[in-house]
Amino acid sequence: MKNMELNHEQVLALLPDRDENAHKGDFGKVLLLCGSEGYTGAAALAAMGALRCGAGLVYLGVPRSIYAIEAVKLTEPIVFPLPEENGMLSSQALPKILTMLDSMDAVLIGPGLGQSEGTRAVIRTVLEEAKCPVVLDADGINGICRHMDILRERHYPTVLTPHAGEFLRLGAEATEDRQASAQRFAREYGCVLLLKGHHTVITDGVECYVNQTGNPGMAVGGSGDVLAGMITGLIGQGLTPLTAVACGAWLHGAAGDLCAKALGQYAMLPTDMLEVLGRLLK
Repeated sequence: MKNMELNHEQVLALLPDRDENAHKGDFGKVLLLCGSEGYTGAAALAAMGALRCGAGLVYLGVPRSIYAIEAVKLTEPIVFPLPEENGMLSSQALPKILTMLDSMDAVLIGPGLGQSEGTRAVIRTVLEEAKCPVVLDADGINGICRHMDILRERHYPTVLTPHAGEFLRLGAEATEDRQASAQRFAREYGCVLLLKGHHTVITDGVECYVNQTGNPGMAVGGSGDVLAGMITGLIGQGLTPLTAVACGAWLHGAAGDLCAKALGQYAMLPTDMLEVLGRLLK
């Protein structure tokens, strides 16, 4: 099976056209369920990642105790509070979430979410009820480690974005052949997998991309939150999950490369990557 790589020209060609008569609803409505007490940055970075990639409407649901912080941090996303327990989303948030799902083009669960019975209930229920692609990142991935059958039972696309440690917690084989392991996992669970690391692997079990952009300066808290939001925003605009993940990974790494060139790998931050994304999307 031949591995594919993208370049800048190909990524731009894959992005959806922006019709001059379009309105914000034409560029995707996405729901992000992120954040917990002490982890407000993850939610903000994910939301801005989605917006910087062109999503038309970004709804960010956060625990009530951090709502005021997020509302001050963020002016463009539509931030709303949800019921919580101990600073994390509780199962009482589900009625509000479920009323929103049918109108969404993509959902992201996980950045900064925390781990509790409540967050696990939210993750499982969204996977069961959402009739659109769902992206699981960070604690969204950790929340299904003991309930992997839910991936096989889904009738709509699921994207997982684990790093090596999360991948092992999902039950993947410990092997030096990352590509083969990623492809086996994606086939077994019917998902699109982005396996983070040097030369990130993106696969649906059939096709496989190996990303060539990025650098060690991106190994900082918040970088993955930006990527998860970017992928969700691209899916919301109509790209297939595999294409959205491949384009998102390329753009994310290329933004990191621009930051490293301008600031150096020691000083660059995820917020810097958000700022330079526009230079790559012209």
